[in-house]
Amino acid sequence: MSRRCAPWRRRRPSTPRERWNGHVRCLAPATARRAVAEELVLVERDGPVAVVRLNRPQQLNALSDELMEALVSALRELDAEPSLRCIVLGGSERAFAAGADIAELARSSAIDLYYARRVERWDAIRNLWTPLVAAVSGYCLGGGCELAMSCDVIVASETARFGQPETGLGIIPGAGGTQRLTRAVGKALALDMILSGRLLTAREAQAAGLVARVVAREAWLDEARRLAHDVAAKGPVATRLAKEAVDRAFEAPLGLGLEYERRLLNLAFASEDAREGLNAFLEKRKPEFEGR
Repeated sequence: MSRRCAPWRRRRPSTPRERWNGHVRCLAPATARRAVAEELVLVERDGPVAVVRLNRPQQLNALSDELMEALVSALRELDAEPSLRCIVLGGSERAFAAGADIAELARSSAIDLYYARRVERWDAIRNLWTPLVAAVSGYCLGGGCELAMSCDVIVASETARFGQPETGLGIIPGAGGTQRLTRAVGKALALDMILSGRLLTAREAQAAGLVARVVAREAWLDEARRLAHDVAAKGPVATRLAKEAVDRAFEAPLGLGLEYERRLLNLAFASEDAREGLNAFLEKRKPEFEGR
């Protein structure tokens, strides 16, 4: 049975050394509804799957420093849970995330951005062990598009629109947009999007290789949940190693990637999950993976 939690409202530290607090507050349904307007990031648990939702609806989920800090904190804590097998990251029907918080950026200097290590939060999300499924509906622009690309699989509503419009503001994508987008859709289309501000429809993004699945506008979150449960049913050691191997394909020459893949296969084969999966197949039963 799913349980809704609204965990990640940040409080200001009482001392300069104190870290941002992120403890889960599981609320009764009525209390949870009242909290929706207050929480930056909402978390719902459904067995081995967690659904994490950005919650700045009036700002189309613009990615402020506070929101990104809360998101990374929530995802890191979920990533450390042994029983969690997959995470869905979504926004609202109107917007996954419409980009950075422009007012916040306009107030920042280059040194402010340097010391804030703002873009490193996208790298932190990319480096999570647990597979991430991005559930995208509506606008997915700028830092929002970079956030979706930091996930492992993108499921998109037919209403989704993807873009990197930063040059219209006199800046460029800085959280992986020039790099991950180019690897996903190719140089020609990436330059078209980045230089002209062109937005891709969900179907165009799927045809280009950016999106894995496109569904009806009302099914975007349900389909992402279904995919996440499919992932969660597989061997957790194997899914994490496979994710790591595929990521390496983007970051290394083919020969080095193949060598890395073979090493990860040997590691997977040494796991208890591999013994369980192979024996379950031979015994014609459903495997019971333990993540070891």
